[in-house]
Amino acid sequence: MKRLYHGSNVAIEEIDLSRSKRGKDFGQGFYLNANPHQAMDMATRTTRFLNEGIPTLSCFEFDEDKATKEDLNIKIFPDYSEEWAEFVVMNRKNDSDIPAHPYDIVIGPIADDTVGVQIRRYIMGYMSAAALVEELRFKGDNAVQYFFGTPKAVKLLKRIEL
Repeated sequence: MKRLYHGSNVAIEEIDLSRSKRGKDFGQGFYLNANPHQAMDMATRTTRFLNEGIPTLSCFEFDEDKATKEDLNIKIFPDYSEEWAEFVVMNRKNDSDIPAHPYDIVIGPIADDTVGVQIRRYIMGYMSAAALVEELRFKGDNAVQYFFGTPKAVKLLKRIEL
């Protein structure tokens, strides 16, 4: 079992994928982090951005073995790479309700959210994929995010009290 955290301006009692936003690193879904400090940083940013609520951590247990046994489609990016950068760009560009990839769960590095201009430069052909990888690298501790994008993936998360 792995303990994962979701930082927001409210406690998450029940995961509702319909509330997920489009254009995120790995697509429209529910995001968690294994590092509670990074999740709390996200909670603080979200609360500041929305200007309501209080920074709150919600904690979940994730059974990775069960995910494998139940034949979920899982993609893991072990580190920053050109494949990862192109995957992030593909998902951030996707403004539809139709997922841009077939994965139930995606695990990999967090992209630096302050680099929208660099992504546009890459899309327009002004920057190589290798340069984009460096621009997207999260400035901080090694940050890994867990994306749950389907109801069957979300069912593997069990809410627990901190």
